[in-house]
Amino acid sequence: MTKAISSALILILTLGVTNFATLYVYANELSQVPQVDAQPLRAQIRRVEQALEFLGTPLTPEQKSQLQQALAAENDAEVTRQVQEVLDPLCLVGVHINPESRVKAAAGPAEASLMQNGWRVFLVKVHNEAGVTAELNCTSPNQAPLHKRSTGSPAPERSIPPHEAADRWLEIALFGKQPLNRTLSGLPLEYRLIELYSRDVGPREAKLMFDVGQGTQDLGFRNEVNLLFNCEPAVEVVLEIIDEDGTPTTGQFVIKDALGRVYPARTRRLAPDFFFHDQVYRHHGESISLPPGDFEVTYTRGPEYHIDRRKITVPPSISHRERFRLRRWIHLAKLGWYSGDHHVHAAGCAHYEAPTEGVQPADMMRHILGEDLNVGCVLSWGPCWYFQKQYFEGKVHQLSTDNYLMRYDVEVSGFPSSHAGHLCLLRLKEDDYPGTTTIEEWPSWDLPVLKWGKEQGGVVGFSHSGWGLQVESTELPNYEMPPFDGIGANEYVVDVVHGVCDFISTVDTPSVWELNIWYHTLNCGFDCRISGETDFPCIYGERVGLGRSYVKLPSQELSYDAWAEGIRDGRSYVGDGLSHLFDFQINGLGVGEPGDGGRTSVLAVSKGEPLKVSVRTAALLEESPREDIRNRPLHHKPYWHVERARRGDSREVPVELIVNGQPVEEQLLTADGSIEDLRFEYTPEDSCWVALRILPSSHTNPIFVEMDGQPIRASRKSAEWCAEAVDVCWRQKSNATRASEKEEARQAYDKARDVYLKRAEEARGE
Repeated sequence: MTKAISSALILILTLGVTNFATLYVYANELSQVPQVDAQPLRAQIRRVEQALEFLGTPLTPEQKSQLQQALAAENDAEVTRQVQEVLDPLCLVGVHINPESRVKAAAGPAEASLMQNGWRVFLVKVHNEAGVTAELNCTSPNQAPLHKRSTGSPAPERSIPPHEAADRWLEIALFGKQPLNRTLSGLPLEYRLIELYSRDVGPREAKLMFDVGQGTQDLGFRNEVNLLFNCEPAVEVVLEIIDEDGTPTTGQFVIKDALGRVYPARTRRLAPDFFFHDQVYRHHGESISLPPGDFEVTYTRGPEYHIDRRKITVPPSISHRERFRLRRWIHLAKLGWYSGDHHVHAAGCAHYEAPTEGVQPADMMRHILGEDLNVGCVLSWGPCWYFQKQYFEGKVHQLSTDNYLMRYDVEVSGFPSSHAGHLCLLRLKEDDYPGTTTIEEWPSWDLPVLKWGKEQGGVVGFSHSGWGLQVESTELPNYEMPPFDGIGANEYVVDVVHGVCDFISTVDTPSVWELNIWYHTLNCGFDCRISGETDFPCIYGERVGLGRSYVKLPSQELSYDAWAEGIRDGRSYVGDGLSHLFDFQINGLGVGEPGDGGRTSVLAVSKGEPLKVSVRTAALLEESPREDIRNRPLHHKPYWHVERARRGDSREVPVELIVNGQPVEEQLLTADGSIEDLRFEYTPEDSCWVALRILPSSHTNPIFVEMDGQPIRASRKSAEWCAEAVDVCWRQKSNATRASEKEEARQAYDKARDVYLKRAEEARGE
């Protein structure tokens, strides 16, 4: 007699148990696997825990604690036993692969409960006596799969005979993506994840059939398990979403049940809901399908809004309404500063089902609205070029509104010049390089592409600047030489000399790596600006606008041309949206405004004349420190975040006055969301550039101070560093430059080196 049957009989005979749900648990107790080597088992179990977290169905705090205790047991036998005690109750099925690789299956103790129009995740226990390393497969005669088009839209069900339609209510997916492996490990014991979707409501029986390849099914149908599921009905929950001013708007929602499961289930979302997000975005009056029950809803709308949470109860009804009022802590657009993220993708990264096509403009516009991003630049690039470029029109997209603009442009990535650094080409009139029909025909280095972009009135610069510019030092500026071996602002050190680079991007790579090369070129007298970006969803998949630029529009009327010109002219600051440095002025000249001789941001002063600096500031920190962020190394994400700037355990962050890359004064700002006016005074000894920063959270563009008409030559060491950097960059990039273009490129590099060496001689500062 088996242990499970014995336990059930004991309950009946000695306790008088009549609750058959209780008997079900005992009757489906899975057999214990004997001792397994603990080291690889621990690794596999940790990946299972991570996968559950990723899929939005994390273990409960109690289960996590029990699992950690099990993994810390003193010997292999105890680890093996205790792990099974924790995870077996979560298993829908147990699969046994015998030494001959025959597969049989048995029902596990997990509750067979599904949700209509939703996915649920279960564990599958695998006892692998054969050490098989093939894929574990699961099929069912009850499957009625929806094929997913690359656009994210559902296609019709495959042809099913009418008499079979009622039985085809189920969809199955065995999760085999990171952090799990696609195939079995070969360990005698491991756990896999299975996802099940129900089309229907009520009790439904399903046959699940498991194998590890053709011919591995056990005899007598023992690889099959029949389960009776209770499929809970979904409720259409209509969302009323009200902005702080009382107008309907778009909101961001993360919905979790008491077990921490995310709704809608992430694994089978269709655009505009992305499976790599916890959140979904809904416009006022739209709905979301939820089963009856209690949920915690976290709702907000980008970094300028408070993050609020509340419990809702969805009753067992056909529909239900919930009202959410959003709360701002700051509104920069009302103050004339408009946010934008100029590096967003609709396709091409591994996050999308079909990288060569991706999602539609309406999907991207929803995310732009849901993050209160005034400008979103959706960039087509190599992997999705031929599909997504159909949306390029040389103007803002028709889905744009008065206060929210979306425009399709270009990232030069996956093109022949990519090795020299990826480029953002904004405000283009034409997106095909002259004389080309395929991207393989484009130039193999960056300078010609940047020239072409500017010739047609574009605003152009480098993407994810820090890649290839990594250094060990955390000082700014520092004189360590990067390898120039990446796809960031590598050729920037050359192109800025030729006057064709409007900006260098920040926020989406480590701050020191991005800012160091920029500081050095500013010290040499060049005036390239910085911008903020996310590179969604390739570097940051969490949301669009995680890195952003705020541009001052004096007319306070949003237009894409004016916003892009603000990037070019440096009438802007960059950051994570959680701290702000706006209305930066020196002696009455605002950053990015016409100054001496009509040159933007150029302030003429006389020797001995003090600089009177003013700026309006605001930041928002949680009252308690986020140790998970502030203790991370600077080269770990999030690279820019206001938590990293927190002073001790206080709620203060330092606002630093920067002159030629060096902090010369700081004032503390209380990061409680209130706006505070700060003033500094500094008397320079020579021409210099001046900026403000809350590092690494926000940074202004510079104002260039020319004393008695002298150009900025702030540092001999910076000029020498740049000259050497040109040579290092050439050694890294020249081999990937076409032979037909190499001589022209060499001459451009030689000119850049000569200019830096000349400016080193002209430098009036060490």
